[in-house]
Amino acid sequence: MKNLEIPYIGVLESMPDEERLKAMELFGAKGAADNAGWPEEWPYRPSAVFSVARGDSCLFILFHVRGLDLRAAALEDNGPVWEDSCCEFFVEHPSDGTYYNFEMNCIGTLLASKRKSRNEFTAFDHDRLKKILRYSSLERKAYDISDKIVSWEAGMGIPFSLIGMDPGCLPEKIRANFYKCGDKTAHPHFLSWAPIDTPAPDFHRPEFFGELTIR
Repeated sequence: MKNLEIPYIGVLESMPDEERLKAMELFGAKGAADNAGWPEEWPYRPSAVFSVARGDSCLFILFHVRGLDLRAAALEDNGPVWEDSCCEFFVEHPSDGTYYNFEMNCIGTLLASKRKSRNEFTAFDHDRLKKILRYSSLERKAYDISDKIVSWEAGMGIPFSLIGMDPGCLPEKIRANFYKCGDKTAHPHFLSWAPIDTPAPDFHRPEFFGELTIR
């Protein structure tokens, strides 16, 4: 099982964006969504690396992406962001057998829900979505660029309280996975941090999550 140790960085929540980005670069744990589980049909692999750290109340994930294409058609939250240039984080609830999916396109449009499976879920409402800190290096507008190298960053700060955890008494380990996808980009791709052993792309498989150790 893949493992990543998540460091603690104090006052991440209150930092301005630029200071937070610098702290994540200097002190965050690094990983990459670089497993192409279905290379014969979906061979393209853009560079998708990420930094992870925790503050006092939130888990922060920052993706750095470089590759062909840039698509952003979903402008409203809880829309089909996975069809765009998209980064995702899925994490198990520590005790009730469910998991949460957080999917963000390149301009910061977010889809989030609590799930029993791909088809059994409760979407986050507007009030919950507002509690998630968001960052994108791109202007918030529609994009449709093909066959051109583009670099961008997107990040989110997820309150532990939204994923079933007490920030004052965090579990030592949680199970999670990180993804990069773009279903309707000119070069569709389905990449993961922890490998997924299924016949076709399917990110909604908690049995293949890796492990995060919280420091």
